[in-house]
Amino acid sequence: MIKRAVTCMLLMAYCATTFAQISYETFESKKLNSTRKFKIKLPNDYDENSDRMHPVIVVFDGDYLFEPVVGQTDFQTYFDDMPSSIVVGIMHEDVRFYDTYSDEVSGLPIEFGAQFYEFIGTELLPYLDINYNTSKFRVAVGHNKTGNLINSFLLKESPLFQAYVNISPDFQGNMSDNIMTRTEWLKEDIIYYLATAKNDIKHIRQNVLQTDANLKLIDNLKLSYYFDEFEEASHYTMVTRGISRAFDKIFDIYRPIRDKEIKEKVLPFEGTLDTYIVDRYKKIEDLFGIYKPISEEEFQKIAEAAQEREDLESLQKLGKLVNNHHPTSNLGTYYLALYAEKAGKIKKAKKLYQSALAFENGVIIDKEFILSKVEDLEMTENDND
Repeated sequence: MIKRAVTCMLLMAYCATTFAQISYETFESKKLNSTRKFKIKLPNDYDENSDRMHPVIVVFDGDYLFEPVVGQTDFQTYFDDMPSSIVVGIMHEDVRFYDTYSDEVSGLPIEFGAQFYEFIGTELLPYLDINYNTSKFRVAVGHNKTGNLINSFLLKESPLFQAYVNISPDFQGNMSDNIMTRTEWLKEDIIYYLATAKNDIKHIRQNVLQTDANLKLIDNLKLSYYFDEFEEASHYTMVTRGISRAFDKIFDIYRPIRDKEIKEKVLPFEGTLDTYIVDRYKKIEDLFGIYKPISEEEFQKIAEAAQEREDLESLQKLGKLVNNHHPTSNLGTYYLALYAEKAGKIKKAKKLYQSALAFENGVIIDKEFILSKVEDLEMTENDND
């Protein structure tokens, strides 16, 4: 109980620091012929002189959605459940009606809405890319009318965003049909999240449920689709729950390997497990446009799975792979020694364990443990003699 209370206090202090770091910027838009305001929250570890890139989360309805998104982003980043990201909240203030103005038939932006649509794609996003260390991965978050709006960016031949968080979107005209047609022919990986609630606005809920039924029929490997219908929630109270669930799904692969993944994907994997872990982290890099190093803890989970599979080849290859990723650690050599030991090559295993003593203590294995392995093998050799 005390530990949990301390954790909560630390997180509250962390969040207080987070919101103190929010800044406001203004942008002179030629498309809108006006000055627009937006909020921006940079990651706590942001370094403008670094080559490290960060995904961008663009929050429409930033007047009230920005803070919940920032809070969830920093919370999940704290536990390494998602990459540190740049959050941008677009403030509509008294022009929200015009920003989201759409055609009654197509549901697409027209007139003032079309100008705002062009402002996002041709002015704001390029500005962010020039001035900040942005990766290629962008997330659009919308609610109600802006939920309808963000789908317009999906309809472009090359979508401006790679993930869409639609929280109780008020689909206009044929927008639902547009989404259905577009997702059927996607050629790029897109993550699409849709949510409503039992107590949502009636016509919105009906349209969302119909859109969900249609999207579940789409057979396209480029589409990763997720849906939630929240119990005992309204059009507004569902917002924070939707953001949390959406980020869980969007950044699922970025998370450290869980027991479920070990059971469902790692253990039954056809091939050696060094291939699995390399492919997994390559997908993270390809999807989010960022490099995430493979930690010793992750290697340990895969090595334990290799032993459970009685897969000595994987254990040997993991040892070589760890030596490439963590050359100063003793972990890679330890795996090579363990492989030799399990293969019955006692003398070779002993030499490798002794070699591991020359390296630094890793996060997983220390020299005391390795010395115990050497002593065990010496006893085995004496027994054999």
